[in-house]
Amino acid sequence: MHDSQPEFSRARDRLEPDLPPVHEPRLGSLPDSGADENGDVAKTGTTTIGLTTADGVVVATDRRASLGGRFVSNKRVQKVEQIHPNAALTLVGSVGGAQSFIRTLRAEVNLYESRRGTDMSMKALSTLAGNFARGGPFFAINPILGGVDDEGAHVYSIDPAGGVMEDEYTVTGSGLTVAYGTLEDRYEPGMDTDDAVAAAAASVQAAAERDTGSGNGLYIAVVDESGVDITSYDEYEDAF
Repeated sequence: MHDSQPEFSRARDRLEPDLPPVHEPRLGSLPDSGADENGDVAKTGTTTIGLTTADGVVVATDRRASLGGRFVSNKRVQKVEQIHPNAALTLVGSVGGAQSFIRTLRAEVNLYESRRGTDMSMKALSTLAGNFARGGPFFAINPILGGVDDEGAHVYSIDPAGGVMEDEYTVTGSGLTVAYGTLEDRYEPGMDTDDAVAAAAASVQAAAERDTGSGNGLYIAVVDESGVDITSYDEYEDAF
């Protein structure tokens, strides 16, 4: 019978029999870094909100990054980025994974536009984002995609398994339970942009009062047919 164990493994077993067995690397596997994803990786914690308006979409996020929700590692993280001429995406989960996800999507959008000479639709962009979330190396992300195309305004939540759900408004992140209560009380279909910004800011503020992973002001992205405008606020009231 053929012995598939490498010669170096048999020699090692004879010389050092008390050591654990050797396992050869396998395709698709990565070595254990030894870091605890829940404690040693910088995460955005986060409250992120997306809602449709009469003219487009409003996306709002807080600015805090934390280590396991116990230590504030950064107070000015921009958690919403433009990834398309008329779309923005939030960062939720591990900072590295979320930033890599945004860079990858932005590159694919630019490639699509240069090859086809037209902007990617929101349906196509949300499908692409879901496919990347499911199949890519982007662990622990749960972003919101908000954008405008020829069919109108769209808001999608994208779960870590690649599920894509469209709604008039949505919330993701550690502060979602508190933020949802405030947002559902204030949201009205077809509301104007100023009222939507105020509702989103109040919802992030409410979450920051109770959620240790959220806080330190907010970023608000207003998306319409003319593009994406992102503004930072040190105080929540300044956005009202």
